Amino acid sequence: MLDNPNLAVACAAYFIGAASPGPSIVAIMGTAMTGGRSQALALAAGITLSSWTLGLMAALGLASLLATWSGALTVVKILGGLYLLWLAFKAGRSALSRDDAASLAAAAVDGGSRRKLLLKGVAMHITNPKAIFVWLSTISMGLPSQATPVDSLVVFGACALLGVLIFASYAMLFSTAVARRVYRSIRRVFEGTLALFFGFAGLRMLLARHL
Repeated sequence: MLDNPNLAVACAAYFIGAASPGPSIVAIMGTAMTGGRSQALALAAGITLSSWTLGLMAALGLASLLATWSGALTVVKILGGLYLLWLAFKAGRSALSRDDAASLAAAAVDGGSRRKLLLKGVAMHITNPKAIFVWLSTISMGLPSQATPVDSLVVFGACALLGVLIFASYAMLFSTAVARRVYRSIRRVFEGTLALFFGFAGLRMLLARHL
């Protein structure tokens, strides 16, 4: 598995997918901007726990399907590829929008104790369709043609560590005025780049030879 070139592609796909502004990321950004670093980190911790839960379920569930049905990987890759193309469309549409990034503050999670914010993060992310499909797409993308349950867990472990980096970084960065100014200035370019990456990754999954 360590020699599998798909692992690097899967990690890159997870990084881009998890880091792209969805409901949970926007909530972290808004909370950091209005409530400060400690509240944003508490929310990010809850989101991370939910992300790990979804990732582990995706890894084990896909491994179980592969053990009983050889065509499962093909089906999941097709669904994952289509979802990545949908994300490409949404990112492209966002890149064309002129909405000010300052509206992120409206998505901030109401303050409270760190424990309450952590639980809010768990509840918010566990039902996030984007998070579920990003995990399924990522794991299926990282699996070789003759995948084993261990292969799924390796992809999960690598991406779980990336998740900690992504969510904590948003909480840290967006509690600073500099990061907010930079994001506002590059938002449309950033979203356009996401659209290109998601489109490439989706087509790659759909057109791969082993499908």
